[in-house]
Amino acid sequence: MAKSPETEHPVKVFGWGSRDPSGVFNPIKFSRRTTGEHDVQFKVLYCGVCHTDLHMAKNDWGFTQYPLIPGHEIVGEVTEIGSKVEKVKVGDKVGVGCLVGSCRQCDQCTSDLENYCPKVIWTYGSVYTDGTLAHGGYSNLMVVDEHFIVLWPENFPLDIGSPLLCAGITTYSPLRYFGLDKPGMNIGVVGLGGLGHVAVKFAKAFGTKVTVISTSINKKKEAIEKLGADSFLVSRDPEEMKVAAGTLDGIIDTVSATHPLLALISLLKPHGKMVLVGAPAQPLELPVFPLISGRKIIAGSGVGGMKETQEMIDFAAKHNILPDVEIIPIDYINTAMDRLAKSDVKYRFVIDIAKSLKAE
Repeated sequence: MAKSPETEHPVKVFGWGSRDPSGVFNPIKFSRRTTGEHDVQFKVLYCGVCHTDLHMAKNDWGFTQYPLIPGHEIVGEVTEIGSKVEKVKVGDKVGVGCLVGSCRQCDQCTSDLENYCPKVIWTYGSVYTDGTLAHGGYSNLMVVDEHFIVLWPENFPLDIGSPLLCAGITTYSPLRYFGLDKPGMNIGVVGLGGLGHVAVKFAKAFGTKVTVISTSINKKKEAIEKLGADSFLVSRDPEEMKVAAGTLDGIIDTVSATHPLLALISLLKPHGKMVLVGAPAQPLELPVFPLISGRKIIAGSGVGGMKETQEMIDFAAKHNILPDVEIIPIDYINTAMDRLAKSDVKYRFVIDIAKSLKAE
């Protein structure tokens, strides 16, 4: 008979998770493996709340296994290390993002793209090689192979910075990979939520001119005055969109709801690139003719490998790029998820695990 999550490993852990597609969160006791020779154990201090956590809790994508303890924007302090660990020492501040394992041998892994490994183990919701479920950072303790540990820059805020481990790398990576990081380029960012507002900050730090594209005029002042965007387009205004047609070198589309692509494609210059980083539950309709007539590209991008994630954090620390966050206690998580579903957050919730998570 299969062991329960509470007894399958030796190290007792507690957290908050969901047990079914209602997505309601409650305290959960579970367990983690002992610290292996290449493992790092750390006390979780803060964990960001990603839109993926909401999708997974409600099984929107159809592959959630319960119980689900989410969280892949995790920062904390090292409490124990394995005998062969060289990367960190006890007391160091570290982070863990979206992945905690990969085969380490395939072409993707040997190219520092572990996130595209066919055998990638996501921080939560994946099955470990021993057959047990991986559980994330809505918990008091993590045990992770040192290869998947991010070194936290000195004097860089842990609480505000934690969402960069998903929202940051998700937007940094496509800007870099698709060459949308050159000073003077015109870059569009679709959606001004958890991903979008970080995309604006990175794109500005690269020296590009940034246009925020949103369905509502309500975010214009915030986008330009607070986040530093150069211009703002309302995607539902045909006249505005017509005037802006053919002006953008690239677009980062962060929207995770179903939305039309045709008007966005029209904004691209010939040879322009639109990269989708949001993950709508339903398929999007793809108009092909405007792609052909302008040799335009629509691509996808998912987080980043460990080398690039470390590069992103170091870049953010150097340029003081920090998300805008609302710090919450763990017992507020159900309200936070309701608000997140309505886009009622500017722009990322971060759970204060150290202060608010108590063993039941």
